[in-house]
Amino acid sequence: MKKTVRKILILLFIACSFSAISAQNQKIKASLISNFIVDIDTFLGYDSFGFSYYIKNNVFKKYKGNEIFEYKNVSLGNITKVDILNPLKIVLFYEDFNTVVLLDNQLNKMTEINFSQNNTPIVVPAIGMSTQNQLWIFNTLNQQIGLFDYLKNEYKTVSTPLTEAIKYYHTDFNTFFWIDKKNNWFSCDIFGKTTALGKVPDFDKIEILNDHQYIFSKANLLYFKDISSANSATVSEIEILQKSFDKFCYKDQILSIFTTKEITNYKIVTP
Repeated sequence: MKKTVRKILILLFIACSFSAISAQNQKIKASLISNFIVDIDTFLGYDSFGFSYYIKNNVFKKYKGNEIFEYKNVSLGNITKVDILNPLKIVLFYEDFNTVVLLDNQLNKMTEINFSQNNTPIVVPAIGMSTQNQLWIFNTLNQQIGLFDYLKNEYKTVSTPLTEAIKYYHTDFNTFFWIDKKNNWFSCDIFGKTTALGKVPDFDKIEILNDHQYIFSKANLLYFKDISSANSATVSEIEILQKSFDKFCYKDQILSIFTTKEITNYKIVTP
C-alpha cells in the first residue's frame, strides 16, 4: 500500500513538473507587418492617430507620411521621459532641471513647469499624464506619489511613503504602476488606494500593459505574462526575428521592436 501511494505521489510530481515546464514554454507567434530603416536615437511609439514619435539629437519629433513636427529646448538639457498617452497634451520631462513641458498636438509649447519653483518644492524622478488637468508625480522629498494640477499649480500627495526605491514605473490616466528594487509590483489609483499586484520575474526591460498583464525581456528574449489567467504561472515567449534589440513597445496588438538601425512592427494577439 505504501509503495502504491509512493508511486502515485511520484507520478503526480512528474506530471506537475511537466505541466509547469509546458506552461513556461508556451509561445506566442508574432506576425511580421512592416520593417523599415531609421536614423534616430530613441523610438517612443505610436499614438491612436497613427503618428510615430522619436528622439534624434535630443530633438523630439512626430511624423506620419508627409506631416512632420518637432520640438527642441536646448536650455533644459536632455529629454528624460516622454508621455504620449494623450496626443493632445504631450508630456516632456527634463529631469536635470526638474522641469516638465506640455506640448499640443503640433508640438507647440502649452506650458512649462519648474517644480523647484513650486510653493511646495518637489523633486521629480517619475512623472506621467493623469486625468482632469493633472500629472502623476513621484516626489523624492517625501517618497510619496501625488497629483499636480498644472492649471491651478497645486500639488497633493495621494499615497503613503514608499519603502523601496522605484525600479520601473508606468502611468495611465487613473493609475500609477511601479516595480520596486525587489521586483514587487504595485499600483496606486487617483484616490490613493495602493494594491500589491505580486512579484515580477527578473527583467532587462519591461512594459506594463494594465493591472494584470505585462511584456518583459530577459537576455534578448521577449515574454508575455498575465497574472489573471487560469494558470497565473504561465510565461509565454513571444517569437520575433530579432536576436537583439534596444527597445520594444506594445499598443493595440502591435508590437514594435527598435534596434539601432530599424523598426519592425509585428501583430500579436495576447492570450
